[in-house]
Amino acid sequence: MRVISISTLRDYWEVHPETRIALSEWYVKVCDADWKSFADIRQDFNAVDYVGNQRYVFNIKGNHFRLVVAIKFTPQVVYIRFVGTHAEYDRIDVSTI
Repeated sequence: MRVISISTLRDYWEVHPETRIALSEWYVKVCDADWKSFADIRQDFNAVDYVGNQRYVFNIKGNHFRLVVAIKFTPQVVYIRFVGTHAEYDRIDVSTI
């Protein structure tokens, strides 16, 4: 998969250094993936939910942070839409990001 864009993750882990390892590991695993469906994602990540509109929510660092991505399976692209705490996630409308 091709992840757009790693800079979003870097910007976040520079402000929240406790997320660096978890987000880096997520990034490496996704770049090595060849997902064709949600079932493929679930094989790599247990803590992921489909929330509609091609959006998936990953629990990061022991469920302390959330990462929302849009996944386009055919071109093999993952777009990072949001990374933040659960409290920050609760304040957003996932369908609009």
